[in-house]
Amino acid sequence: MIPKIISMKRITGEDQVEEIPVDSLRKGDIVLVRPGEGIPVDGVVQSGKSAVNEAMITGESRPVDKDAGESVIAGTVNGEGSLRVEVTGTGDDTALAGIMRLVEGAQGSRSKAQALADRAAFFLTLVAIGAGILTFVAWLSFGASLDFTATRMVTVLVTACPHALGLAVPLVIAISTTLGARSGLLVRERRGIEEARLLQTVVFDKTGTLTLG
Repeated sequence: MIPKIISMKRITGEDQVEEIPVDSLRKGDIVLVRPGEGIPVDGVVQSGKSAVNEAMITGESRPVDKDAGESVIAGTVNGEGSLRVEVTGTGDDTALAGIMRLVEGAQGSRSKAQALADRAAFFLTLVAIGAGILTFVAWLSFGASLDFTATRMVTVLVTACPHALGLAVPLVIAISTTLGARSGLLVRERRGIEEARLLQTVVFDKTGTLTLG
């Protein structure tokens, strides 16, 4: 889980430390990240040395050593050392926010399966309406009452209408995209999930981060 950070310690010009809400941080501010704290912004290390756990963002399983001049990413967790970080991105400007937009875009995209399901649902809806009209006409021709005939027509419409098909496919794809994101698998388009079934070889580097395939 990405730690939720409400406030952060900012270093003022007099080398004093003040605690302010994360929403109040701006580019150019210097913040103090203590051991074990989450990093709430994108930034560049000004001083200090530590190892940062970036597994939730980059997939790197081992903590990454950080020294002066190296960048840090919002949503990662500092290790045992203290860091002074100059803010380069906050809020929607962070890499984490970009990843969240990526997931939202994937959930909003349409896959081939969904397009096919929508077309099938359209034609099945026409068939259901036709079957309902045919049922209505048939029972009237047999001399049934209007109430009885209307009840039978509605029953046929409810039973034959492909509402489950139209709802189930988008719901399954949305859930699969969300579960993948929670597991660190980010999908840029839903079609990528479908095309993944055709993969025959996946190449990983020594750290286990996906690089090719």
